[in-house]
Amino acid sequence: MSSIVLGVAGGIASYKSAELLRLFTESGYDVTVVPTRSSLNFVGAATWEALSGKPVQADVFEHVDEVPHVRIGKGADLVVVAPATANIIAKAAHGLADDLLTNTLLTARCPVVFAPAMHTEMWEHPATQANVATLRARGVIVIEPAVGRLTGADTGKGRLPDPAQIYAVALNVLDGTDRARDLVGRHIVVSAGGTREFLDPVRFLGNRSSGKQGFAIAEAAIARGARVTVVAANVTVEPPAGIDLVRVVSTEDLRQQMLALATEADAVIMAAAPADFRPASYVDAKIKKRADGQTPQIHLVENPDILVELVATRAHKLPVIVGFAAETGDETASVLDHARAKLERKGCDLLVVNDVGSGRAFDQSDNEAVLLGADGSVDHVPFGPKIALGHAILDAVAQRLDR
Repeated sequence: MSSIVLGVAGGIASYKSAELLRLFTESGYDVTVVPTRSSLNFVGAATWEALSGKPVQADVFEHVDEVPHVRIGKGADLVVVAPATANIIAKAAHGLADDLLTNTLLTARCPVVFAPAMHTEMWEHPATQANVATLRARGVIVIEPAVGRLTGADTGKGRLPDPAQIYAVALNVLDGTDRARDLVGRHIVVSAGGTREFLDPVRFLGNRSSGKQGFAIAEAAIARGARVTVVAANVTVEPPAGIDLVRVVSTEDLRQQMLALATEADAVIMAAAPADFRPASYVDAKIKKRADGQTPQIHLVENPDILVELVATRAHKLPVIVGFAAETGDETASVLDHARAKLERKGCDLLVVNDVGSGRAFDQSDNEAVLLGADGSVDHVPFGPKIALGHAILDAVAQRLDR
């Protein structure tokens, strides 16, 4: 079983790391907790020792004969720092080593995950953002903090993500250590969910997309070191830890956000299901049943094709653009025939083809697909967890980013 170092910095959110430690140990991982001195003001050494079953120290001068400042980092398969305060992020970025945790970070040669937690102003400060950028450039996975209640009455971005979400990121990193750093320094933009086109204040045209596949792709990209932005349309599942989340409703909302974000992205993955049509007009009051029994007529107009616009507006070979095709076969052509025609029409680099005729894909935890490349490549991803498909898509994206 893998060996994990759990670094705990001195923030009020350090109490949540006890739950993260429990998740690791109950799954059989060998966990060494390395707190900073200041963190012990929030959660004492006795708690960490009881939960981990190991002695805990914060100073390099304790048990010097065991050389802990070198041994702990060198023996780790993964280091997770949660919470990661502005202070520990700054120290790590500048290579300072004044306690056991900072020494461990310098000696570790395994993947490192930081889960930041601090006030919004501290997170947004140029110094912190520069330090985060430095760490990410070195291959450290710094996940985005959550938005929510902070210390006192403050609310904003800077909340420690839920321990279960940090745990999921850690497991994804451990499951793919051979490719954990291949998207370092890259910005991946993913769309997820299904758009809604309102007829009146209570009714809309929509679809069954839950956002699970888009979030799975985002989760996989986080684990591989990318900075990830997800534009989410009416999703029904919780977003993964570490993403920048932009919520939208309509296809036009989605279009505006994707076109804006694509200008600074290395890859754009259109996993959302935008509505092809919208009502020609919106009615301000709820449409009522008519006394004469006549059915109201709804006139539709076609929505813009966001994927085609993304392809048309990119200036050079970046971003790599990935489209999705939810297809069914019919008497005229097979699923793949329809998908190849769509790939040619859209002009994207990669098309992820889902056969939805059998009830798969939408609102399911598992999926299978065929990846059609504009270069003629054809790759079948067998039925399995959506995050596995997410990694397969990112494998193909990473290959195209290197060309």
